[in-house]
Amino acid sequence: MKFSPIIALLVWGVSAFAQSADDSAFIAAREAFRKGDAARLASAVGETRGHPLAIYAENYFLRNRLARNDADGIPAFLARNEGNNVAERLRSDWLTWLAKQGDWPRVENEYAKLLAPDTERTCLQQQARLQRGDRRVLDEAAAYWLSMLEPGEACKPLLDALVAAGRINVDAAWQRARRQIEINRPSAAQQTLAYLPDSQVPGTTDFDAATKKSMSYLARQGANWQRQRSNRELAAIAIRYVAINDPLIAAVELEKREAQLERPAASWAWSQIALLGARRHLAEASIWYARAGDAPLTEENHQWRVRAALRALNWGQVRDAIQAMPPELAARPEWIYWLGRAYKSGGRTADADALFAKIAGQAHFYGNLADEELGRQVRAPAPTTPPSAEEIAAARDNPNLQRALLLFRLDMRTEAVREWNWALREMNDRQLLAAAELARRNQLWDRAINTADRTRHEHDYSLRFLSPFADSIRPVTRQQALDDAWVYGLMRQESRFITSARSNVGAAGLMQLMPATARWVAKKIGLNNFNPSQVHDADVNVLLGTSYMRIVMENLDNHPVLASAAYNAGPGRAQRWRGEKALEGAIYAETIPFSETRDYVKKVMSNAVYYAFLFNGKPDSLKTRLGVITPASGQNPKNADLP
Repeated sequence: MKFSPIIALLVWGVSAFAQSADDSAFIAAREAFRKGDAARLASAVGETRGHPLAIYAENYFLRNRLARNDADGIPAFLARNEGNNVAERLRSDWLTWLAKQGDWPRVENEYAKLLAPDTERTCLQQQARLQRGDRRVLDEAAAYWLSMLEPGEACKPLLDALVAAGRINVDAAWQRARRQIEINRPSAAQQTLAYLPDSQVPGTTDFDAATKKSMSYLARQGANWQRQRSNRELAAIAIRYVAINDPLIAAVELEKREAQLERPAASWAWSQIALLGARRHLAEASIWYARAGDAPLTEENHQWRVRAALRALNWGQVRDAIQAMPPELAARPEWIYWLGRAYKSGGRTADADALFAKIAGQAHFYGNLADEELGRQVRAPAPTTPPSAEEIAAARDNPNLQRALLLFRLDMRTEAVREWNWALREMNDRQLLAAAELARRNQLWDRAINTADRTRHEHDYSLRFLSPFADSIRPVTRQQALDDAWVYGLMRQESRFITSARSNVGAAGLMQLMPATARWVAKKIGLNNFNPSQVHDADVNVLLGTSYMRIVMENLDNHPVLASAAYNAGPGRAQRWRGEKALEGAIYAETIPFSETRDYVKKVMSNAVYYAFLFNGKPDSLKTRLGVITPASGQNPKNADLP
């Protein structure tokens, strides 16, 4: 039997990561833990002594005991394994158990030993401090009121304590509830409103009507509806829900009632209409933002205020909206770039260049664009000295990386990635490059890329932008008349070259094909006797994926930005997001309504620039690739049934 290069490589990889007989005891321990078989687990743990993953087996044993309210053995295990990923996770779970037992002094003591505590564990530590009378905790918890809108079990008591201490008034309760409504969490908003005095808590029937039957709720308001604050606030909330379906109608409804609403509620309602209108690319969005006045905006809403101005090509509003952002938000690369563009449009060239210089040279979409604004070419930096044999040997001997490689071999990817990432936490650039090379040699393409991406001063872009399977993939891209740099840029974003990758919605393989799309393309290209299971075959996956990319390109003006958006969110959406007038590709990308697709398109296009440099040995232009997105022509697409 003759293997294609890509299949031959995959077969080699499977054999390289096959289970060994020495793993049987560990596998038995893992299965016993999954089944809750304490007796078999205890036996299997004893048989794993000496195995590199024995720490995992012992962890399973201790977790099984903890589930039965027995923490015996955990302190000794943690003492032996301080600083280890497994110990960190077990200590975190033990903290939760200790809190349930009311052992607050020990919660504080063990929390101090965590190296990377999460929010829930931090809240447990704050509860412990509150138990011993440390009132400073209330000041810390006050920061959660408008930021932690869906508190976990460990954090909710801190919010309760804020209210009990009289630190939260009626205005603050409604402000938090509005924030929760903004992220479409009405149940969480109801929980917040339960903090109000009993006489001011909205009735459940009214609240449900305002959030679920908003137009009918507004229509049946009585003559004196405005006398109660809860009615006025619910009217603003109902208007927000109307805006989800039609911001224009919501604006009309708000106009009718604005005079009866408190200024904070009315301003918030305008900000919601503006946000939802901006996401729909409505020209009125900037007007609605102006009507919102000084309403406190969330980070999301601040950003859409800028995007609405970008879409309208109103550089003065772009400037004002970015300057109104909180400093930490305005300091993000995208807003530094767009503020620079606004300054440049207004003739403030020196100020613009100073902003571009802040992000130029950074390996991302806006760093690339800033380089080009300054007249610099986008290219990969000269590679640093490759890791030495000694450096690679040190990576190979790193216990965390060793365990990660074994976990990958056993197809325990979640645990393997955690173990690998834990090992990288305090590595310097030389150690990161050695670890990335170790991953490459083991065909763990995603770990090689992600590890090389972390370097700060010394870089190797051939590792950051790996191009595995080139002997099979690049000929296919040429047959499809596609730019191989763009195809690789997309694949890097889709799967990180994990052949077995599967998304939570069922997309599979190197090019993350949905089953329905795969069937459609197979029929379109005449792939006879296609079986959906073939989407997991790497060669077939690449053939179908590149064929789909070509068809999408042909249906969307042969524009890679539109095609990239279509590959992620569907051709219909990519088409609808075009403007009524020509837009820069960068503005089109920045104003994509779906955050996942927006981030995806930017990364695919920036990836393509670096792949082009590595493939061709000369600089590439992101601005040229982005081009201009013209208005939709109105002509029917070549493939009306394109999925």
